[in-house]
Amino acid sequence: MLPLFPTLVWKSQLLPEVARPLNRFLDRYLHDLVPNLAAGQAWQSSHDLHRLAGLEPLVECIEAAAEAALESLKIGLRDVEITACWATVNAPGRGHAAHAHPNSFLSGAYYVATRAGADTINFHDPRSQTGVIRPPVTQLVAANADQAVVAVADGTLLLFPSWLQHSVDPNASTGNRISVSFNLMFAEYGERLCKPLWQGGSS
Repeated sequence: MLPLFPTLVWKSQLLPEVARPLNRFLDRYLHDLVPNLAAGQAWQSSHDLHRLAGLEPLVECIEAAAEAALESLKIGLRDVEITACWATVNAPGRGHAAHAHPNSFLSGAYYVATRAGADTINFHDPRSQTGVIRPPVTQLVAANADQAVVAVADGTLLLFPSWLQHSVDPNASTGNRISVSFNLMFAEYGERLCKPLWQGGSS
Protein backbone atom coordinates (compact mmCIF):
# COMPACT_ATOMS: atom_id res chain seq x y z
CA MET A 1 0.00 0.00 0.00
CA LEU A 2 1.38 3.39 -1.04
CA PRO A 3 -0.05 6.59 0.51
CA LEU A 4 -0.32 8.94 -2.47
CA PHE A 5 -0.91 12.72 -2.46
CA PRO A 6 -1.19 13.29 1.30
CA THR A 7 -3.21 16.21 2.67
CA LEU A 8 -1.35 17.72 5.62
CA VAL A 9 -2.69 19.56 8.66
CA TRP A 10 -0.11 20.92 11.09
CA LYS A 11 -1.15 20.95 14.76
CA SER A 12 0.77 22.43 17.68
CA GLN A 13 -0.01 23.34 21.26
CA LEU A 14 1.31 26.64 22.56
CA LEU A 15 3.14 26.47 25.85
CA PRO A 16 0.94 27.43 28.83
CA GLU A 17 3.14 30.43 29.61
CA VAL A 18 2.40 31.74 26.11
CA ALA A 19 -1.21 30.63 25.65
CA ARG A 20 -2.66 31.70 29.01
CA PRO A 21 -1.73 35.42 28.90
CA LEU A 22 -2.56 35.52 25.19
CA ASN A 23 -6.01 34.05 25.79
CA ARG A 24 -6.64 36.39 28.73
CA PHE A 25 -5.70 39.35 26.53
CA LEU A 26 -8.03 38.22 23.73
CA ASP A 27 -10.86 37.50 26.15
CA ARG A 28 -10.61 41.01 27.63
CA TYR A 29 -10.34 42.60 24.19
CA LEU A 30 -13.37 40.76 22.82
CA HIS A 31 -15.45 41.32 25.95
CA ASP A 32 -16.05 44.96 24.99
CA LEU A 33 -16.76 44.19 21.32
CA VAL A 34 -18.95 41.10 21.27
CA PRO A 35 -22.67 41.69 21.90
CA ASN A 36 -24.73 39.32 24.00
CA LEU A 37 -25.27 36.42 21.64
CA ALA A 38 -28.44 34.37 21.67
CA ALA A 39 -28.35 30.63 21.05
CA GLY A 40 -27.45 29.89 17.45
CA GLN A 41 -25.78 33.26 16.81
CA ALA A 42 -22.18 34.06 15.91
CA TRP A 43 -19.98 37.15 15.74
CA GLN A 44 -16.83 37.94 13.77
CA SER A 45 -14.32 40.74 14.15
CA SER A 46 -12.73 42.75 11.36
CA HIS A 47 -10.00 40.99 9.36
CA ASP A 48 -7.05 43.04 10.61
CA LEU A 49 -6.72 41.51 14.06
CA HIS A 50 -3.05 40.63 13.41
CA ARG A 51 -2.25 44.36 13.58
CA LEU A 52 -3.65 44.68 17.10
CA ALA A 53 -1.06 45.80 19.67
CA GLY A 54 -0.71 42.98 22.16
CA LEU A 55 -1.25 40.19 19.66
CA GLU A 56 2.42 40.00 18.68
CA PRO A 57 2.95 36.65 20.49
CA LEU A 58 0.26 34.99 18.37
CA VAL A 59 1.61 36.51 15.16
CA GLU A 60 5.07 35.18 16.02
CA CYS A 61 3.67 31.69 16.65
CA ILE A 62 1.75 31.75 13.35
CA GLU A 63 4.84 32.85 11.45
CA ALA A 64 6.94 30.12 13.09
CA ALA A 65 4.31 27.49 12.26
CA ALA A 66 4.18 28.68 8.65
CA GLU A 67 7.96 28.54 8.39
CA ALA A 68 7.94 24.94 9.66
CA ALA A 69 5.14 23.99 7.26
CA LEU A 70 6.94 25.45 4.25
CA GLU A 71 10.11 23.64 5.30
CA SER A 72 8.25 20.32 5.55
CA LEU A 73 6.83 20.91 2.05
CA LYS A 74 10.32 21.82 0.76
CA ILE A 75 9.05 25.10 -0.67
CA GLY A 76 11.81 27.52 -1.62
CA LEU A 77 9.89 30.75 -1.03
CA ARG A 78 9.44 31.72 2.63
CA ASP A 79 8.13 35.28 2.27
CA VAL A 80 4.60 34.53 3.45
CA GLU A 81 2.60 37.17 5.27
CA ILE A 82 -0.67 37.22 7.15
CA THR A 83 -3.26 38.73 4.82
CA ALA A 84 -6.27 38.41 7.12
CA CYS A 85 -6.86 37.53 10.76
CA TRP A 86 -10.17 37.59 12.60
CA ALA A 87 -11.86 36.33 15.75
CA THR A 88 -15.01 34.22 15.66
CA VAL A 89 -17.35 33.70 18.60
CA ASN A 90 -19.92 30.91 18.29
CA ALA A 91 -22.73 30.84 20.83
CA PRO A 92 -24.25 27.51 21.87
CA GLY A 93 -25.99 25.90 18.91
CA ARG A 94 -23.93 27.69 16.26
CA GLY A 95 -21.59 25.90 13.85
CA HIS A 96 -19.94 26.77 10.54
CA ALA A 97 -20.76 25.13 7.21
CA ALA A 98 -18.05 23.56 5.05
CA HIS A 99 -15.91 26.16 3.29
CA ALA A 100 -12.39 26.96 2.11
CA HIS A 101 -10.31 30.15 2.00
CA PRO A 102 -9.64 31.29 -1.61
CA ASN A 103 -6.74 33.52 -2.68
CA SER A 104 -4.52 32.18 0.10
CA PHE A 105 -1.85 29.48 0.33
CA LEU A 106 -2.11 28.53 4.00
CA SER A 107 -4.90 29.11 6.51
CA GLY A 108 -5.30 28.25 10.14
CA ALA A 109 -7.01 28.73 13.44
CA TYR A 110 -5.97 29.42 17.01
CA TYR A 111 -8.30 28.39 19.84
CA VAL A 112 -8.96 30.80 22.69
CA ALA A 113 -11.93 29.18 24.46
CA THR A 114 -13.04 25.59 23.95
CA ARG A 115 -14.95 23.13 26.10
CA ALA A 116 -16.51 19.69 25.81
CA GLY A 117 -18.98 19.82 22.94
CA ALA A 118 -17.13 22.70 21.29
CA ASP A 119 -13.63 21.33 20.84
CA THR A 120 -13.36 19.87 17.32
CA ILE A 121 -13.01 20.91 13.70
CA ASN A 122 -13.87 18.78 10.66
CA PHE A 123 -11.73 18.49 7.53
CA HIS A 124 -13.43 17.13 4.42
CA ASP A 125 -11.97 14.79 1.82
CA PRO A 126 -10.81 16.97 -1.11
CA ARG A 127 -10.95 14.05 -3.58
CA SER A 128 -14.37 14.57 -5.11
CA GLN A 129 -14.33 11.30 -7.05
CA THR A 130 -14.33 9.20 -3.90
CA GLY A 131 -18.05 9.90 -3.53
CA VAL A 132 -18.99 8.33 -6.87
CA ILE A 133 -19.34 4.86 -5.32
CA ARG A 134 -19.79 4.45 -1.58
CA PRO A 135 -20.32 0.81 -0.59
CA PRO A 136 -21.25 0.06 3.03
CA VAL A 137 -18.28 -0.37 5.37
CA THR A 138 -17.89 -2.59 8.39
CA GLN A 139 -15.81 0.00 10.25
CA LEU A 140 -14.92 3.65 9.72
CA VAL A 141 -11.18 4.05 9.29
CA ALA A 142 -9.01 6.79 7.79
CA ALA A 143 -8.96 5.05 4.41
CA ASN A 144 -12.74 5.04 3.93
CA ALA A 145 -13.94 8.13 5.85
CA ASP A 146 -15.01 11.26 3.99
CA GLN A 147 -13.97 13.60 6.80
CA ALA A 148 -11.44 13.78 9.61
CA VAL A 149 -12.34 15.17 13.02
CA VAL A 150 -9.49 16.96 14.79
CA ALA A 151 -9.72 17.65 18.51
CA VAL A 152 -8.58 21.08 19.72
CA ALA A 153 -8.11 22.76 23.09
CA ASP A 154 -7.34 26.21 24.46
CA GLY A 155 -3.97 27.14 22.98
CA THR A 156 -4.12 24.80 19.97
CA LEU A 157 -2.76 26.23 16.72
CA LEU A 158 -3.74 24.60 13.41
CA LEU A 159 -2.35 25.26 9.95
CA PHE A 160 -3.69 23.72 6.75
CA PRO A 161 -3.84 24.28 2.97
CA SER A 162 -6.30 27.05 2.20
CA TRP A 163 -8.08 24.91 -0.39
CA LEU A 164 -8.97 22.23 2.18
CA GLN A 165 -12.68 22.32 2.99
CA HIS A 166 -13.44 22.43 6.71
CA SER A 167 -16.45 22.91 8.95
CA VAL A 168 -17.39 23.26 12.60
CA ASP A 169 -20.20 21.31 14.26
CA PRO A 170 -22.82 23.27 16.21
CA ASN A 171 -21.54 24.32 19.61
CA ALA A 172 -22.96 21.67 21.97
CA SER A 173 -21.64 23.32 25.13
CA THR A 174 -23.23 25.95 27.37
CA GLY A 175 -20.59 28.64 26.70
CA ASN A 176 -19.16 30.54 23.75
CA ARG A 177 -16.50 28.99 21.53
CA ILE A 178 -13.80 31.52 20.63
CA SER A 179 -11.23 31.10 17.88
CA VAL A 180 -8.94 33.27 15.78
CA SER A 181 -8.66 32.39 12.08
CA PHE A 182 -6.04 33.61 9.64
CA ASN A 183 -4.83 33.40 6.04
CA LEU A 184 -1.29 33.55 4.70
CA MET A 185 -0.06 34.28 1.19
CA PHE A 186 3.29 34.76 -0.52
CA ALA A 187 4.18 38.43 -0.32
CA GLU A 188 5.77 38.45 -3.79
CA TYR A 189 3.12 36.35 -5.51
CA GLY A 190 2.58 38.82 -8.33
CA GLU A 191 6.28 39.36 -8.92
CA ARG A 192 7.53 35.77 -8.69
CA LEU A 193 4.80 33.13 -8.74
CA CYS A 194 2.53 34.45 -11.48
CA LYS A 195 5.29 34.32 -14.08
CA PRO A 196 5.72 31.27 -16.36
CA LEU A 197 7.73 28.41 -14.89
CA TRP A 198 9.58 27.88 -18.17
CA GLN A 199 12.32 30.03 -19.66
CA GLY A 200 13.15 30.91 -23.26
CA GLY A 201 11.61 29.42 -26.40
CA SER A 202 8.49 30.54 -28.19
CA SER A 203 4.88 29.44 -28.09
